[in-house]
Amino acid sequence: MSVTATARITAVADGRGSTSLPVLESSGPLALRRTRSPDTARARVTVVGAMSAPLGGDRLAVEVVAEDGARVTVDSAAATVALPGAGPDAGSAAYDVRLSVGEGAELRWLPEQLVSACGSALDMTTRAELAGTARLVLREELVLGRHGESTGRLSSRLTVHRVGRPLLDQQLAYGPGAPGGWDGPAVLGGHRAVGQLLVVEPAFEGGLPAPRLLGPTAALTPLAGPAVLVTALAPDARLLRAVLDEALEGLLKETRAVQRA
Repeated sequence: MSVTATARITAVADGRGSTSLPVLESSGPLALRRTRSPDTARARVTVVGAMSAPLGGDRLAVEVVAEDGARVTVDSAAATVALPGAGPDAGSAAYDVRLSVGEGAELRWLPEQLVSACGSALDMTTRAELAGTARLVLREELVLGRHGESTGRLSSRLTVHRVGRPLLDQQLAYGPGAPGGWDGPAVLGGHRAVGQLLVVEPAFEGGLPAPRLLGPTAALTPLAGPAVLVTALAPDARLLRAVLDEALEGLLKETRAVQRA
């Protein structure tokens, strides 16, 4: 039997320099836990998988609202593994992430990897709506197949609007049924871990980081707005995380330098 579930998070600035969580609503396999943050001004929520999901036919969603002035990090306790459904007619699964960030608010969306197991089919969409002074750090890591197996079918679409205008809209597809050559040298070059890091920072209005390579299989690209996108390939999840972590650390240093200038 397929599962339909939506987990909801609302973060609110409490007026005393910290952030409260008036809405923390778990649902189905998506269990939300408030966890300790090293930054006392920032709330942190960890998504804990309460059961195996998503399976074929499941419809899962996470909604996060960071209201004006709030600061919140959302991460996960473990990787998410997309698995085949219970039968040949189960169909594809859907995983929908909806993010809203208000004026002066900051959201860090930093889940663990999503693994596309052999035989699975998953359509994932991430949509973010940002106010003009909102900050967003978003990381997406896709692992195509568990160790020693081929990948399932996986499509991922990321859409970001800032002040109602498009900032980024891209879709990627991998595995059986994806356009021919998806794992060839012009696309993945045989790699099985692919990720992206999006940083939207109003301070970049005064000057965007320069485009550059971050190694042989990673690049930083400025967008048409105060934002940059890092895209990376790697042989495995560990190496992919190392590249994206280093990129994020560098971008946060650049942000602090711009803010001080």
